[in-house]
Amino acid sequence: MNSIFSNLTPVVKNLLIINVICFIGSAVFDQSIRFFGVFYPDSPFFNVWQIITYMFMHGGFSHIFFNMFSLVMFGPIIEHMFGSKRFLNFYLICGIGALILQYGVQAFEVYQIAGTVKASSLLQFDFLNDRVSSSLQVTQEQFSTLASIYGTPLVGASGAIYGLLLAFAYLFPNMPLYLFFIPVPIKAKVFIPILILIEIYLGFSHAGGSIAHLAHVGGALFGYILIKAWRIRRGI
Repeated sequence: MNSIFSNLTPVVKNLLIINVICFIGSAVFDQSIRFFGVFYPDSPFFNVWQIITYMFMHGGFSHIFFNMFSLVMFGPIIEHMFGSKRFLNFYLICGIGALILQYGVQAFEVYQIAGTVKASSLLQFDFLNDRVSSSLQVTQEQFSTLASIYGTPLVGASGAIYGLLLAFAYLFPNMPLYLFFIPVPIKAKVFIPILILIEIYLGFSHAGGSIAHLAHVGGALFGYILIKAWRIRRGI
């Protein structure tokens, strides 16, 4: 374990530190998730800085643990390949790309219910009690969807992490991965695409509770686009 952390590259180490500090801060300050998590752009809770800060906020210990574990496992080798500046750009752009796809999905859902992608004028917000009401003639399920889109923040580095996973699978497709729950090694080009396909399925089936599965897919998609645009060569 000591060797893992001693071999961390500069950007990975700083990202890890910032995420841990933000996680501790969110446990101390109750409103930090609302302030730094990202909301739908038409939500009254949205602020422009949230587009970046949401990547450093997490909803629980397991959420940050698996994201930071993946960052530590896959980040250093990719930073060595890209260089620190390009790696940081890649990480942040993948996180923003995840958000872009998530916003597209949310806008489509809002349009299906309200006939417009901007429905805030049709909703009433009780800021003190965290309540949303509506004058729209909608079903309870549709109202719950609108309330969730407008009143629930998206948090986590998962979109950026899925960009790193995609990059690893693309650059090192034959690298064997040794996973706790699989008794035999499995190549990156097999395991990581399976993860992404699962996220696509869960995203379109609306399974998995409040997890933004298609945001994960967006991170991987933008990771692939960047690798192609930058003409980065494969590793082994």
